[in-house]
Amino acid sequence: MTELMDLISTGWMKYIVTVVVFVAIFTFYKFLSRLVSKTGRRLELEPHAVNALRLVLRVATVFSSMYVIFALYEIPTTLFVSGSALVGALLGFGSSQTINNIVAGFYVLISQPFRVKDYVKIADLEGQVEEISINYTNLYTPTFNLLKVPNTQVMNSRILNLTHEGFIKYTFTIGFDHAMTNQALMENCIQPAIDEFHEKHLDLQLRKPEAYLDSGDRLGKNFLIRIFIPKGEAKTLYTLRPELLDMIMERWYGCRAQ
Repeated sequence: MTELMDLISTGWMKYIVTVVVFVAIFTFYKFLSRLVSKTGRRLELEPHAVNALRLVLRVATVFSSMYVIFALYEIPTTLFVSGSALVGALLGFGSSQTINNIVAGFYVLISQPFRVKDYVKIADLEGQVEEISINYTNLYTPTFNLLKVPNTQVMNSRILNLTHEGFIKYTFTIGFDHAMTNQALMENCIQPAIDEFHEKHLDLQLRKPEAYLDSGDRLGKNFLIRIFIPKGEAKTLYTLRPELLDMIMERWYGCRAQ
């Protein structure tokens, strides 16, 4: 064993061993990460719980890698396990974006303003939460893209969670001028479009969409349209919302043309 350590400690051999160990750690991490995902699906665990387990696994991998560096390069392990050293490191790098994001990530996981697969609005951003990682919260946005939001921004922003009782309650605004009365708009444009839309997509919705008069002034009036989509089905929301809006507007155009 002593001879092996002497060999490892000599020159380039140490670097080779470092690379091999890190490849092994990374491979083992990927294996465990896939295992956690598969087990979560098999046991039908909440996506948020699976995400938390993967985050803990990621942190454990980082600390394991650090320990390898300390051991191979003979850095005193007391620096690794010492609570005072850890506090000093946090204080020393506390102003950095990376450390702030890590702390904010754990705060988001613990306080749970939202969970994985919830549909949220974070300041002027919105989307479905796909993952809460160490540094970022990943949102699947209405543009069908994945947006990485720094956890510090999440923690410092107003958060609106649109997911309740197992489905997304999404509300959007549609405006009209005063050419038609409120009752005429509801009876001839909005409600018929909602009825047709609901019948067409019964298999994709949990509840029938709703409409309310929201506000008005001398220039026009605004109605709120609320649509209900199963939790985790943001792609369905992004497809159906513009379709319902188009159906309402087409009826409005038809009434205006008469």
